Amino acid sequence: MLGNLRNWFGKKAPVKEKPPYYSIVCPFCFSKFEPEEVVFRASHVKDHDDEFMLQEDGRLNEWRRKFNLSQVDMEAVIEPYTIPDENKLYSQNVLIGVTDRYGETTRRRLCPSCHNELPISAGKVPSNIISIVGASQVGKSVYMTSLIHTLQHTTASNFNAACMPLSAEISRKFRQNYHEPIFERGSMLQSTNPNEQQEPFIFQFVFKDPEQAPLTLVFFDVAGEGMVERDYLDIYASHIKNSSGILFLVDPLQIRSIRDRIHIKLGEEEGEFANRYDEPREVVISLFENFIAHQHNSKTNIPTAIVLTKSDMLQYLKEEDGEYIQPNSNVFRNVVHKGFLNQTEFENINGEISRFIEKVDRPFKDAVDVYFTNTAYFAVSALGTNPVNRQVTGVISPTRVDEPFIWLLQQLDYVDRREAP
Repeated sequence: MLGNLRNWFGKKAPVKEKPPYYSIVCPFCFSKFEPEEVVFRASHVKDHDDEFMLQEDGRLNEWRRKFNLSQVDMEAVIEPYTIPDENKLYSQNVLIGVTDRYGETTRRRLCPSCHNELPISAGKVPSNIISIVGASQVGKSVYMTSLIHTLQHTTASNFNAACMPLSAEISRKFRQNYHEPIFERGSMLQSTNPNEQQEPFIFQFVFKDPEQAPLTLVFFDVAGEGMVERDYLDIYASHIKNSSGILFLVDPLQIRSIRDRIHIKLGEEEGEFANRYDEPREVVISLFENFIAHQHNSKTNIPTAIVLTKSDMLQYLKEEDGEYIQPNSNVFRNVVHKGFLNQTEFENINGEISRFIEKVDRPFKDAVDVYFTNTAYFAVSALGTNPVNRQVTGVISPTRVDEPFIWLLQQLDYVDRREAP
């Protein structure tokens, strides 16, 4: 009854007023700009007109060159300032189209920096981008593949949404280079080569409720070696800076005390171990030098999920009354969040993994506490098992892989966090 009285007479929380438009973050080059600054790709070609003939697009080709993509000739780029106001099309206060001097209309909006085509929703909804970072050998590519697989097959339906690639080309590359090798053949991916930059894989998490804005997922499969080399990380600083959420992956085998214990437990049957590891703290230091140091108070308030990968390996540490992992640990139990982030399950895993990291790698935990103001801790297994000879035998069973993503959804006000009924 008291609750009802509060509802009737209490002050209502102020409703956030929707801005007339949102700044755009390009999901390809990560530059930030206003909707009025976009340029357009002509919808036709005129061979007799130098301005409208098929031509080299210097900015687009410069971007493609960075990712070892072939050079292309494209339709003309139209600058909106050359178009009379009466020939401009707006939707929700956002410039979405122009009609050129030939009477042809184009709605193909381009980033003014790299001339890649922008998502249809750009400017109408927040440009929320999620980035993945972590040291070499941490399993970013495998986690990305497992996460997208889980989002598409389970999570999206649990949240009345769909997870879709931004283009048919992205869909094809993701399926052939990532999804089929792992989920159909059980083969592990080769480590990402730092000398071959990977173009971003862009997906949209689109809610079926038209009032709910879609979330853009940009998976930049950055080679781990680059995360501790300053010059290389400079390329990605704007990507991280303009992200709305960060998935910071930590491999338990990067932590010496854990690695040594697992080696002893496994003996001859140890499966896959990397030859070289970068310490997680080195990645934090590299992020600080290249990005965080330039933020206000030398900290970042971007929601950051600290994700302990390969959690299936922690089974070799479990002991009754052990100092690290109990046999009944939350780590080994898959949890499905439906419609909201389950408060109890989240608090259990966040608390357990936070304490675990503090025990096994205090310098890393301290570095995170110093530089990041909004963090939560998770444990995931992208495969459910450790590969042997780069092969997974049996059924691939991802464990809790979408939980960090759902926490980021909650942090960005897409979903609620509450107790299960």
